[in-house]
Amino acid sequence: MAAETPASEIGQGRFEVGDAFRRFADFVPLMMWRADPEGHAVHHNDCWLEFTGRSAEEEIGDGWRRGLHPDDFTRHAALVGEAYAARRPFTVEFRLRRHDGAYRWLLETGRPLEDDAGFHGYLGSCFDITDRKHAEEHIERALAEKEALLAEVYHRVRNNLQVMVSLIGLYGRAAPEPCRGSFEALGQRVRAIALVQQHLHEAPHIASIDLREYLHRLASGLGQLRRAGRIGVTVDGSGTGYVEPRTANALGMIVAEVVAECLDATAETVACTIAITIDAAAGGPVSLSIASGAGEAAEAGRPDVPKLGPRLIAAYAAQAEIAVRGSASMSDPLELQLPETRLGTAS
Repeated sequence: MAAETPASEIGQGRFEVGDAFRRFADFVPLMMWRADPEGHAVHHNDCWLEFTGRSAEEEIGDGWRRGLHPDDFTRHAALVGEAYAARRPFTVEFRLRRHDGAYRWLLETGRPLEDDAGFHGYLGSCFDITDRKHAEEHIERALAEKEALLAEVYHRVRNNLQVMVSLIGLYGRAAPEPCRGSFEALGQRVRAIALVQQHLHEAPHIASIDLREYLHRLASGLGQLRRAGRIGVTVDGSGTGYVEPRTANALGMIVAEVVAECLDATAETVACTIAITIDAAAGGPVSLSIASGAGEAAEAGRPDVPKLGPRLIAAYAAQAEIAVRGSASMSDPLELQLPETRLGTAS
């Protein structure tokens, strides 16, 4: 946006800024400018001049650029230059010095002025978006702090779970023979809890977890944690959901318990299948269906291990306000309805 257009040049390829436009632009309650075909400013309205505290003569041509923040000067010039060369609209954010010396973030939009007579330059406007930028920066800092806190919590939980697994193993080996199966089952569940925490921590964004991607990773890990090669977990359905850590943790614990229940109810040589179906249509609530089955009768399992699965699943669901019904069998799948406070969905 060079010097003000001399009157002698009007009608020689330059665009005249008439009195009617000046009155209109000065009436509009936002910062406006007009530039000639070479990109030199030929007018700034009163709102602009009140913001910068400079005269119209000082802003004409490239004078207004003296108020640009040094870090934004090159980027702004490059983007606007490309737009002029292509004669296309542009939008850019930059900082401009206000009359009190403070730099404020502006959102600038420029559009080419063209008609049958040709290209006459650009018309643009600016909005002060400083408050929005500060809010975005605050949110980014808060998210970074939340991510760091969650990572620290994960490390502490993981260390504590490792100690618990060791203690359960020691007590199990010292317990009477009839009780050892229960200790072993408990240790395996604690390992599953540790695996859930691990996959939560490994999510790209701990504060907002992609449910489908998370369950895929968790299912693969659970399949290798116990009876590797004889347990298969599949995740199907439509869409995905972004959930908070609390919801993702509860779902992980429920899936791990369904897997453990299927394994406890069958012999070591039996293959178990767990089918997870996600229903996350855009704009609708997220729900899951979990069904488990085995190739042999349940009686082939371990009668010395208490069947606590339904009670544990109900407790995990209640912690995250997840509605649950069903027994997780192939004929009566476990139906889970997530709370409406999820972070979002995608097709």
